[in-house]
Amino acid sequence: MSRVAVHGIVKRFGAYTALQGVSLVAEPGQFVALLGPSGCGKSTTLRVIAALEQPDAGRVEIGGADVTSMPPAQRGVAMVFQNYALFPHLTVAENIVFGLSVRRVPRAERERRLARASSLLGLDALLQRKPSALSGGQRQRVALGRAIVAESPVCLMDEPLSNLDAQLRQQMRLEIRELQQRLGITMLYVTHDQTEAMTMADRVVLMREGRIEQAGTPQDLYERPASRFVAGFIGAPAMNLFPGTLVDPADAAADWGVRPEQLSLAAPGQGLTATVMAVEYLGAESLLICQVAASPATAGEAVRLVLRGPATGVPQRGEAVGLSWPAAALHRFDRASGLRLS
Repeated sequence: MSRVAVHGIVKRFGAYTALQGVSLVAEPGQFVALLGPSGCGKSTTLRVIAALEQPDAGRVEIGGADVTSMPPAQRGVAMVFQNYALFPHLTVAENIVFGLSVRRVPRAERERRLARASSLLGLDALLQRKPSALSGGQRQRVALGRAIVAESPVCLMDEPLSNLDAQLRQQMRLEIRELQQRLGITMLYVTHDQTEAMTMADRVVLMREGRIEQAGTPQDLYERPASRFVAGFIGAPAMNLFPGTLVDPADAAADWGVRPEQLSLAAPGQGLTATVMAVEYLGAESLLICQVAASPATAGEAVRLVLRGPATGVPQRGEAVGLSWPAAALHRFDRASGLRLS
């Protein structure tokens, strides 16, 4: 197992600075997810670690060694891309061992590694097929197999599940996480999907505009978001954010936040008065989209609040309700900087 660390990475593309002093660590055997919206720098960070991009400043360490100036083949990392990058004219077996063949690994060793990878991934019956005869999930397994046979202590994955449907993504999340733990490899995994990051990773690095907004366990980011951006990005639905003056006229410099599951219904006139604008039935639960009317306390704009409630027996559209929450559920963020207030 290898420790991966990047220190103060800066990467520019012409006048555009894609990474602005990014520093992060993946401990040996750890699963680290790089999460964020499109253009935040997460894939560029991965490509710098893989030596597919050269940083303008900073350094990359793998296994305690400075590899910043090393080419990809010498870094001891395997990479799985979003588009799988399979050769259409090669069989599954040939695709999996292609890198080993290029490096002239002896045939017996190639066959040993192929047998191990195909067994781990359930590909034994597919080894003689071409990629065109495979489903999306099977192609993803072939791409994983190619990474496994490299037997690298570090694996980098760039949006590997984005081309799959929702049900298959859930299945592959479980398989990738189980595989990573079984092999004990250090994994850095790029995704824009917070569900993937929160369910798979030991540690989540949330990025924004080329910087790290917050890094920590999934629980850290969910329960103590470091900024208004983190609070709004993590969670489905996201945290409710509204002006502090809506409840406390003296708190004009802060925005308040409450998770949908922390909101409770009360009788009209109790707590915060709102109107139910829509009810989204999700089977096991319902989401109530409520609206607080525009007023000076809301800076003249209506405020939308989402409440996670039971599946049945909830107020219907147009009804007036009261909304309340426990004091411990409240988050406060500085209005100017967006940073968390203690």
